[in-house]
Order: sequence, then structure tokens, then C-alpha cells
Amino acid sequence: MLRSRTTRKYHNMDNVMTEKTWKQFKRWRSERRLRLRKKDYSYVIPHVEPNLAALNDNRSNTTITWIGHSTFLLQIGGLNIVTDPVWAMKMALEKRLSPPGIPIQDMPELDVVLISHSHYDHLHVASLRQLVTEQTIIIVPAGLKGKLARKGFRNIMELKWWESIQVDQVSITFVPAQHWTRRSLTDMNRSHWGGYVLERGGDVDENEPFANLDRSEETVEKRISYKTDAAKHVDDVSTLYFAGDSGYFRGFKEIGERFDIDVALMPIGAYEPEWFMNAQHVNPEEALQAFLDVRAKLMIPMHYGAFKLADDTPKEAIDRLMAERERLGIEPERVRLLMLGDMWEGAQLPIISGSEA
Repeated sequence: MLRSRTTRKYHNMDNVMTEKTWKQFKRWRSERRLRLRKKDYSYVIPHVEPNLAALNDNRSNTTITWIGHSTFLLQIGGLNIVTDPVWAMKMALEKRLSPPGIPIQDMPELDVVLISHSHYDHLHVASLRQLVTEQTIIIVPAGLKGKLARKGFRNIMELKWWESIQVDQVSITFVPAQHWTRRSLTDMNRSHWGGYVLERGGDVDENEPFANLDRSEETVEKRISYKTDAAKHVDDVSTLYFAGDSGYFRGFKEIGERFDIDVALMPIGAYEPEWFMNAQHVNPEEALQAFLDVRAKLMIPMHYGAFKLADDTPKEAIDRLMAERERLGIEPERVRLLMLGDMWEGAQLPIISGSEA
């Protein structure tokens, strides 16, 4: 049984393939040398001083603070949650384009870490070691728990698509994405990929098996349950969607049908050249369509501005996003660009007009 677990490969909806041939990879690298000579990387994502006092004191408001790339500090239902923690100053040979929005040593104590997939720009083990305490619960896609356990991490919860658990007042559901994963020459698609929907005060089926969690820490076990009493909150935001990393696919509509999403954190970068990237990364126009598909009230863009993962620049991604928003007639307040260290609060949720609801 252990043998079949370690050799399982995971797939996309409709078995969409993202793998590229060596010939295609060589073509991209060859074209890239010429393309990047014409690119302007002078624009850097603005940085503001994070409100550390407010973040440390907050136990009721829903807040979203952008650290950079796909890393956010989410505060919902009294929990401190970090998505795809990457504080690395280099990715392969590429230096980080802008510093993290909050220095890692200034981060508040974390309750939960969410990992969307195991690519290095979404899972940086050195960052994880600095953030995780004995009380932190790490939630990962199916197939990834063993890799982290071998690196010494505990309190790891592994989820399949559409599986949910509840931590204190927050229900966390792992939802599909269209992507792939690899960290070595031998582990191609050996763990899954996806996004997360966080619902404040949501319920999880009490009959659902709960065998994946390492329950060695009694205090951690007590924080996870199937039912919870409603908490009192001062804002009206109850559901956040963190999309992880994805190409455009029909799963966005299904996520929108299953959840009533307030805020969607959507990737917009690493899309060029599109002939090479389109199956695995949405472009800015597709990101906006995905935002409409999931029927969220507010979109906060991510997955741009930190690393040269592809051939697009941060400014190009933003300009295309805003041009498409205007073309589609989406109200400006429904797409919020965060600065690094910037904190969005739940009371700022826009009102959707009847034609767009």
C-alpha cells in the first residue's frame, strides 16, 4: 500500500496536460534571451510600512496583507493564516524584484499555513522553518505530507480536492486548480495542486474521516473540529478564496457554484510566452474571467512582481488587467491592487450592482 502511495501521479480536470517537451523548453529559453533585452523592469511594486500593531492585536476583523508573490497573511475568524510562504531573496538564479511586505521576523504567531502546491516559488522550506511553531497546523495537497514530514514538520493535514476541515471558527476547503508540480527529477506530479476556500463559521460534515492529521499535539487537536459555535465579528466578510497557481479551466465556475465568495486572491503573472505558459498560468484577461466565474465581490491580484518566473513584467500584467477591467465594465472598486505590506480590511467590501451580482 505504501508503494502505490509513493508512485501515484495526480492529474488535472479533464486530464489537461501541462507538461512541455524538451524541444519546447529550448525554444522558450532561446526566445527569452532576445525578449528580455526589450523588457523594462524599472517598475517595482510599491511598499508601505505594515501596521504590525494592528495585525498583532486583531482577533475579530477579516484582513488581507500582501507579503509578495502568492504569500499573504490572512486574518479570519480569529486565526492568523499564511498562504504559500516564500521569503526567499532568490529563486534559482533570479534575485527578488521587491522585498517581502513584512519581514519574516516581524510576522505574528501563525495558526495555519496553507500550501497550494510544492513548486519552489510557493513552498520555501527555510521560510516554513522560521514561521512554524508547535501549535501551527500545516495544510497541504494530497501526496505532499510525507515530503514535509521527512523534513521534520509535524501537525500536517493533507487534503484532496473538495475535502474540508475546520480550525476554530474557520472551515478550510481544498479546491481544484489547473497546474502541475515538481521539486526534483523523480517527483513529477507526485503530489496535487489547488487553491483554498476559507469560510468563517462554516460547518464540516461530522461523519467525514479525519485520519490524516498527526494528533501528537493535544493542544493542536483541540483546535480542529467538525462543528463550531458562531463567533461575533465586526465586518461582513465571511469567505475568502485563494486560487493558488492555475491555468484557466472550468473548475473556476464550479468553485463559484459551490461557495458564496467575498474576496478572490487571483494570480495574474508568469503568463508570457502564452504558447508555453497558458495551460498552467492564467494571463490577466483570463484572471478577470476567473474572478467573474467564481462570482466574488472583490479581486486582489497576486503572483506577480516578486520574481522573473516568465517573460512578462509586473507593469505589463497590471496594465493588461486594468485595460480588461475597463473593457468588461467591471467597477474599479472591485479590483484592488495591494502594495507590499498593505492591509485590506473586510469593512471595505464593495457593493455589486444588480447587473453584475
